[in-house]
Amino acid sequence: MHHADVTCLVPDGVIHTVCMQCPWGCGLEVHVAGGAIERISGNKRHPFSTGLICPKALAAPDVMLHPRRITRPMRRTEQGWQTVSWDDAYDILTENLTAVKERHGPKALAVAIGMPVLLGGNSTVSFLRRFCDIYGTPNCFSVESICFRCQIIARILTLGTYEVPDVTNSDCMLVWGNNPDASAPPTAKRIREALNKGAKLIVIDPRVTDLAARADLHLAVRPGTDTALALGMMQVLMAEGLYDRDFVDRWTVGFEQLARVAAEYTLDTVAGLTGVPGPAIAAAARLFAGSPSACIVQGTNALDQHTIGLQNSRCVAILQALTGNIDRAGGFVSTSKVKLNPIRLPEMMEGEPLGADHYPLFNEVWGRNFGEGQSMLLAETILDEKPYPIKAMIVAASNPVITWPGGRKLEKAMETLDFVAVMDLFMTPTADKAHLFLPAATFLERVELCDYYGTLQAVPYLSVRRKLFQVGQAVSDLDFWIELGKRMGYQEHFPWADATEALDYALEPSHITIAAMEAEPEGGRDFGEVRLGLYQKKGGFATPSGKVELFSQTLADLGHDGVPRHRESPELSGGSSDHEFPLILTTGARALHYLHSQYRDIDRLARRAPQAEAEIHPETARRFGIEEGAAMEIQSRQGSITMRARLTDSILPGVVAVPHGWGEASANDLTDDYRGDPITGYPILKSKACRVRPTGAASS
Repeated sequence: MHHADVTCLVPDGVIHTVCMQCPWGCGLEVHVAGGAIERISGNKRHPFSTGLICPKALAAPDVMLHPRRITRPMRRTEQGWQTVSWDDAYDILTENLTAVKERHGPKALAVAIGMPVLLGGNSTVSFLRRFCDIYGTPNCFSVESICFRCQIIARILTLGTYEVPDVTNSDCMLVWGNNPDASAPPTAKRIREALNKGAKLIVIDPRVTDLAARADLHLAVRPGTDTALALGMMQVLMAEGLYDRDFVDRWTVGFEQLARVAAEYTLDTVAGLTGVPGPAIAAAARLFAGSPSACIVQGTNALDQHTIGLQNSRCVAILQALTGNIDRAGGFVSTSKVKLNPIRLPEMMEGEPLGADHYPLFNEVWGRNFGEGQSMLLAETILDEKPYPIKAMIVAASNPVITWPGGRKLEKAMETLDFVAVMDLFMTPTADKAHLFLPAATFLERVELCDYYGTLQAVPYLSVRRKLFQVGQAVSDLDFWIELGKRMGYQEHFPWADATEALDYALEPSHITIAAMEAEPEGGRDFGEVRLGLYQKKGGFATPSGKVELFSQTLADLGHDGVPRHRESPELSGGSSDHEFPLILTTGARALHYLHSQYRDIDRLARRAPQAEAEIHPETARRFGIEEGAAMEIQSRQGSITMRARLTDSILPGVVAVPHGWGEASANDLTDDYRGDPITGYPILKSKACRVRPTGAASS
């Protein structure tokens, strides 16, 4: 791509927008001079990020102008990839989608969306799903089949809504399975600010992260035993009368059932399961319960990807409730939401998404429909054609061949499909399987509504991303789905000229327009409030009982544990695996410079972390003949990869921590789409069995 392909759409000056290089949506100031980006800095007045930005944000122009970026539609031919017009691309799409629907029915189309689409905000995703609804397919899939949705479901099942930690006002923070320095810098900044004001910090993590090194208490838990640890803490709260008796008596159900289960988890029992000494568990429980306010800052998926992932997240909500830290400043809170017009048309959808029968709570909780299939079922459904054939796939902003567990199985399945279209910035291992490549816009080239701060953090704020540039023929996802809807003959359901008109329609109930938002000096505005004491104002919680459900009748009725219990990972037994695979594998460690499989071809980022490194304790390395910096084969029951070994005292002995997203050493070659959690269908990615052996000399 040449710079001649770039058109600047804004005058020189400082433009406020919102980053989308990772999930958090930090406020940016884009300094434009001579029709080009001079530099990017943080917007100090953005209430969420307060001026903080990370290396990924600084690299946004490098992504936009990357020489390997594809900015025109392409179709695969026998002679290779050939450039086509957008008109041709839409013709190819409509012809193939129409044929698939006529031959096999609407459920034969699967749509897989990645993080950049999800980060477009609720409205962008809803318009995409509107297309799926009208076409008739329920089979929309996303990263939430393995990430984050689990804790949303768990908190709804327990508290009736999804509440978030109010770090800024907390007296005690429990950072659990979370390294925000690498994955969420604004959260890490807030934690440090709270510490500087005198707050206490507990960290539960098998690794000694920077925050763990600074913590008042660090519990180095064996991967896969977090529920046991939580129950041990609950047992201390109950035995020592440290729980909030008034809140528990008035506002919870199931305390007796929970107390009976917790009583089985004595400190000695829990110490044996988790590797955390009993006195440390008791100290953590006392510190958390004894603080005026306390909140648990849970990792995005570290607690989810286990055989008891949903119960791990239930434990987080239960600990908040036992200590009365619900709807309270410094505890768990919720915020007002922006009122949007309903966009989806689910009544036009044919049937339920894949997995709705086996994992009903992943699909819907008490009438709250999530509208998504369980993607861990997709590859085998394509290959077996059961319960019905899937013959076409549209992949938007996702690289599932590398980022989904057992992605190579999906790769084989995609090769059997009649039609695959991929919308992305670059040619990825997934896009390489497509018949049609569609060039996507970066966040600097699209109009979007950023309405999720209240969902992720206790910040009721609304931002817009502004379209600052046009690069080649790249198109925003929202504009693409609106136009595809029209080309498919759905004009009456897609009456908007473009993304701006569609978003104005979505915002009608809030009496806000995109133009008004863009005219705001910061490109955003406050709305609503953090809702403290909400259950008292409403007279209860949005659960069937109207109270916090320590015991879940909903789970019990489906044959699951109504009260969380520790269940061992099927790959592990008593904290370690068999003699053949004696180590515990935990995958998915984040690096600040990358997001999943993105940005490794951006030079300024790749220089900081040029190769994949697996962390292993020196004691474990000695046992297996592994040297610092040497190539090490890591083998699971599913496959093997080779990575450089990084010896560090900051990880538990017996544990191997592997980063994900590397194409040449994909952590997901060690995993599969086995659905470990019987409630959500989540795979086991954090508590697997593995072994290691040296394969080469140490690197210089």
